[in-house]
Amino acid sequence: MSAKAIEILESGPLALIQDSGRPGHMAVGVGRAGAADHGSYALGGRLLGNPEGLAAIEVVLGGLRLRARGDLTLCLTGAEAPATADGRAVAYGAPFPLRDGAELRLGVPPAGLRTYVSVRGGLAYDPVLGSTSSDTMSGLGPPALTAGDVVPIGPAPRELPHVDHAPTRPFMAGEITIGVGAGPRRDWFADPTDLERVTWSVSDRSDRKGVRLTGGSLQRTREQLDAELPSEGMVRGAIQVPPNGEPVIFLNDYPVTGGYPVIGVVRSADIDRVAQLRPGDQLRLRWDESPPR
Repeated sequence: MSAKAIEILESGPLALIQDSGRPGHMAVGVGRAGAADHGSYALGGRLLGNPEGLAAIEVVLGGLRLRARGDLTLCLTGAEAPATADGRAVAYGAPFPLRDGAELRLGVPPAGLRTYVSVRGGLAYDPVLGSTSSDTMSGLGPPALTAGDVVPIGPAPRELPHVDHAPTRPFMAGEITIGVGAGPRRDWFADPTDLERVTWSVSDRSDRKGVRLTGGSLQRTREQLDAELPSEGMVRGAIQVPPNGEPVIFLNDYPVTGGYPVIGVVRSADIDRVAQLRPGDQLRLRWDESPPR
């Protein structure tokens, strides 16, 4: 094992250890967890030449400050928080060195929610059920990072990365539109097109379990108004509608079962964008009847 590590000096609002998750355990009540914006997380690992699935730090709304113990190579992806390494600005989507004793600082991103800090060699935590991800629903995995934590780094892979930079589209503030496929209980609602008529706002009660939306209310049919639904299996991206009619889009730490009707499911091509929404952001949902992608 490498003796290299990073020391957490400030954690910001929330900093979690995340990898590609722990699939295959829903039958025993354990969800997948893993990086909420999987595309941004995976890009960081690829740019460093890491084997697939090594852990990184998922940082919510910036504020992270860390110090290198040993010479490290890092990469930043996701929400573009202003970042400096040893006092110098660093770009996103490109590996950069962080020398022994040097500090990395992240400010607050102007748009987007989650920034990923990846290290060549990955973060060397002991896996639980095959993953080192922090699951805020089940409590599995490492706790949230706090000042004073020392995070061990795994051995660097032998192969060097083949790409040194990946241009990405920055997250923009303002309204976004995402595609939604039909859910198993769409017929429980009086007018499913109400889902796309509303400009929804992201609630400050949103978290890794789900993005809660406000701004409208979806009404059930008369026949289903007081009906009770047995608990059914859930998936990432499911849009569940509780009795108040305000939808909840499930993210990575979603409950594996739920008793409220699911009107739709966010298309897989759009769910990473949902994971980057912050409180107050505006969202439009559009029914997409094309085959799932």
